[in-house]
Amino acid sequence: MSIAERIPTTTRGRVGILALGVAIWALVYWVNEWLWDVVLYDAFGLDPESRVTETIHFFIYDSLKILLLLAIIIFASTVLRSFMSVERTRAFLGGKREGVGNILAAGLGVITPFCSCSAVPAFIGFVAAGVPIGVTMSFLIASPLVNEIAIGLLLTLFGWQITALYVVSGLAIAIVSGWILGRLHVEKWVEPFVFDVKLGGETIDPSLGLTFGQRMQMGVEEVKSIIKKIWIYLLVGIGLGALIHGWAPAEFFTTYAGPDNPFGVLIAVFIGIPLYSNAAGIMPLVAALYDKGLPMGTLLAFMMAVVALSLPEMILLRRVLKPQLLAIFITTTGLGIVAVGYLFNAILA
Repeated sequence: MSIAERIPTTTRGRVGILALGVAIWALVYWVNEWLWDVVLYDAFGLDPESRVTETIHFFIYDSLKILLLLAIIIFASTVLRSFMSVERTRAFLGGKREGVGNILAAGLGVITPFCSCSAVPAFIGFVAAGVPIGVTMSFLIASPLVNEIAIGLLLTLFGWQITALYVVSGLAIAIVSGWILGRLHVEKWVEPFVFDVKLGGETIDPSLGLTFGQRMQMGVEEVKSIIKKIWIYLLVGIGLGALIHGWAPAEFFTTYAGPDNPFGVLIAVFIGIPLYSNAAGIMPLVAALYDKGLPMGTLLAFMMAVVALSLPEMILLRRVLKPQLLAIFITTTGLGIVAVGYLFNAILA
């Protein structure tokens, strides 16, 4: 009996739909640039050398490309993450000693569905499950800093070398920062109510018993949900990238954050912290700035500052962290990001 014959009819139908969807996605992605070349240059007769045309082409082409990449990355990562629940993560980390726990927590932070909006409930849940503060911080730093969307987009836009450097550096920041915070015994700077929360009863693992169709449906719903939440920020980011790509003089960026400015990485980090975006929204801007000649280390530091030290996340974390610990968290993570930026610039020079 063949593999196809061993799959139930309903599942075979879903596999067929999935295969068709992937084929359509691949076709649209492949013809994307050619299509807009034909539409803008041939159908409308726009001058390819014009700055206006270049800006329009960049915006339309990159908008569709990033949306396509987001859709496939979110879908695939959601299906994979359906095997790793929050409860299972907490149970796995609960009671782990520091050091080993920091490494495990940072690794799990990459593959579990946390972001800045879930920072407070995640922090409370982990502490209530007996996870040490330092280990918990490693998880919360790694989760937004090194995420599957950023990995997928970096891999597509810049190649595996830059992606590998991003992953390794992000994990190193999360592990070292969490370990330092644990060594400082910062429990006294956690709001008291956090330690009063208890986890009662048995944890429920929602990933158990899910069918193939249910996992696919989860992937589709997650794609809809995330794109619905971020599409405006995504278009704003691409729009800024298009303007920079077509109009902004390269000298402006190379002067203030280019390789000849020793404070370029610091400037990029300070600019990135107040911004509110995620990896998907900031990536088009990173690509446009890269085309203008900014060093990759400076750009990665900028992106890390945006996704890991954004003001909204700091405001949320203030509900569970006293100002002293929040300041230490920002300083420790920020110094790690700056160090990585300078290291990458030195390596890639």
